This record gives sequence, structure tokens and C-alpha cells, in this order.
Amino acid sequence: MQDFALWKAVKPGEPSWDSPWGPGRPGWSIECSAMAMKHLGVTLDIHTGGVDNLFPHHENEIAQSEGATGEPFSRFWLHAEHLLVGGQKMAKSAGNFYTLRDLLERGYEPMAIRHQYLSAHYRSQHNFTLEGLEQSAQAIHRLWDFVDRLADHAPQTEAPGALSQEVARCQAGFDEAVDDDLNVPGAMGKVFELMREANIAMEAGTLSRADVATAQAFLDRADTVLGIIAHERDILDADVERLIQERVDARKSKDFARADAIRDELAGAGIILEDSADGTRWRRAR
Repeated sequence: MQDFALWKAVKPGEPSWDSPWGPGRPGWSIECSAMAMKHLGVTLDIHTGGVDNLFPHHENEIAQSEGATGEPFSRFWLHAEHLLVGGQKMAKSAGNFYTLRDLLERGYEPMAIRHQYLSAHYRSQHNFTLEGLEQSAQAIHRLWDFVDRLADHAPQTEAPGALSQEVARCQAGFDEAVDDDLNVPGAMGKVFELMREANIAMEAGTLSRADVATAQAFLDRADTVLGIIAHERDILDADVERLIQERVDARKSKDFARADAIRDELAGAGIILEDSADGTRWRRAR
């Protein structure tokens, strides 16, 4: 096997620079080493790339960089598997090629796309489908609805309850997953486990103020890794808010026929009402 090229002779139409060996340009691998060390230093903390870069490109980078400096080139290497689309390699010729702009123009939310990519470990092949993206959109909105419900919850007790113990368990599991070769799908699963347990506690009326604060602190910390939990809450127009209040008043006066009519009217407009011990909440139909 021949050694890789550090400097390539110029070819017609290519950019070139003068050198002691004549006009030419750097080889592919030396370009990366030079740029990395100029901007990031002699030794990198983390170097990433696709599995197709493992050999020969990254091995070339190591050989030339460490040969020049005598220092480790990178402390950690993360090689990501390829993305499949519909079970096949993504290619325009196969008709399964999507850009982020394509997906956004189809109406998919950025956080749903992010959730979809986070759902597979970086060293596992991820099979992207539009059906899977729809499921991610639903999961994101369930998560956001939960976060909003938790923020609106008005507990009657102060001291930590059973959910605080569940938060501690999920936090430990989250940290363990992230520390295990960036197992982000496993870490994200702990967030949804907490969501399930917290929803049960809210329905049972066993959630305390300390539980709410502990759960919100965990969600905030988890989102520094995931980046999918924080969101802007929907705002209703004045007419819809008026109808919701009218329905609340109708239920208080036991005018259930009017209350049901308003609920159905709002449902037809894509506003779903949910009655609980905390009062009436609304969410948009998905």
C-alpha cells in the first residue's frame, strides 16, 4: 500500500500554491490536521466523523499530526454510523433524499426532527422515515403538554413525596446513560419515564410543591443535553379564552348542555379541553 499524499501536484483548473516542491495543494488529510491544530490546539478533546472516515482519513490524521508534534492528536474519537432512509442509503437517485429545508417546508417542527435523530445511538444505523418523524412530533407535543401541565399544577402539600424519589432515580439513570458512550436514547427514555410517573401523581393528587420543583429542576438539567424540552407556550386569542371561561361558568351553574356545546365548538376549532382537580386546561389537537 502506498503512503497517503501530504502535497499534491497541481492539475489544470485546480487551485494551487507555490511550494519548495512546485505548485500544488495540500492532501485531504493534512488539510484537516492543519486547520484543527491552528484553531483548536495540538491535542483535541473530541474528534468526530462518520464511520467511513475511520480508515484511512482519521488514521492518516493521527500519523501525520502525532509525527509532527509528538503529542496525542485527540483524546476521544466518536464515529457515527450512516443514516438510512426507508431502509436504504439516502440518495437522490433512490428518491429518498431529504434536506432539513425539505422537512421544514413539509410542516415538520425542528424539535421533532431533533427528537428523531436523538432516538438512535450515534454508533447505530438510524432508519429515517416520515412515519417515524410523525411519531417524534407526537412525542414532543406530549412532552410539552406535560411540562405545561406541571407548571400549572397547584399542589396542596409542601413536603417531598414519592415522586421526588422517582426524580432521583431518573436523574441517576439519565447521568449513567449519557456517561455510557453518549447513550442519548437511554437518557431521553428517563425523561419520558418521569413524565409517566408525574402524570400519574398529578391525577392521584399526590404531587407536592417540592415534587414539582424537583421534577422541573431535573427537566431543566436534562434539557442542557437534549435541547427538546424548553418551548414557547401557545397563546389563545381573546374569543377562545372567553369561551373557555364561559364554559367554566356554565359548569359551575350546572348548565352542562351549554358546557358540552362550548367544548364541542372548541374541539371543532382544534382546541381540546381537559378538566381536572386543577381546573380546566386546554391544548391544541395534534
